[in-house]
Amino acid sequence: MPARKSPVPQIKDIDQYEALRRKGYSKEKSVRIANSEGAEYRGGKAKKYEGRTKQDIYNEAKKVGIEGRSKMTKAELIHALRTN
Repeated sequence: MPARKSPVPQIKDIDQYEALRRKGYSKEKSVRIANSEGAEYRGGKAKKYEGRTKQDIYNEAKKVGIEGRSKMTKAELIHALRTN
């Protein structure tokens, strides 16, 4: 008789999976992120927003599509980017 397939998904990066679960991500989302191609190379390389110029932050907000950015202060732009 052939071995039964485990109902638990295979996880490629168990450390990342566990970190995501501790942050409150669902099991499904954690597995999807931990198993995504190139996941081990992403994250943690961006400078802190406070160390950037307002223009840099504005350009980032523009890329993301934050509305009303032209009237926002640097602090408001940072808040909008973090909560987007």
